[in-house]
Amino acid sequence: MPTENASSIPHAGVNFPPPFLFVAGFLAGWAMHRLLPLPVPASESAAMNTAGWILIVAGIVLLFWAQATFRRHRTTLIPNRPASAMVTDGPYAYTRNPMYVSLIVLYLGLALLTGMLWTVLILPVVLVLLTILVIRREERYLESAFGDDYAEFRRRVRRWV
Repeated sequence: MPTENASSIPHAGVNFPPPFLFVAGFLAGWAMHRLLPLPVPASESAAMNTAGWILIVAGIVLLFWAQATFRRHRTTLIPNRPASAMVTDGPYAYTRNPMYVSLIVLYLGLALLTGMLWTVLILPVVLVLLTILVIRREERYLESAFGDDYAEFRRRVRRWV
């Protein structure tokens, strides 16, 4: 349950859906590809297409597992609403951000399928923006809301994998 000081920060303060960063990055990569084509090496091979589909399926499975875990704990997926519980089981036992990891895996799968290297080159920018605009805010909020329990969770579970 949230601690008494949870009201000091009512929610993470992220006022846009974080997946928009991935969509924007992918669209920027697509636009760059249209201006200056930079294909993924061997992107038209059967192995590359298979790898792309494997990543897409893995990303979808991880995303649904993470969302189902949140729903089981009856807490919000929306970052501008207060959390009612701290989730530490399911995929959250392995990474503090399984939904973002799933979006990275999906993004890379789509990059392989479309053969646009620009999308891969833009991904680090997406991740820096995600960290600054979303993850740091979420972490500040969770520290405020759950105190020592969240601090212990951060010590035990890595941000990514």
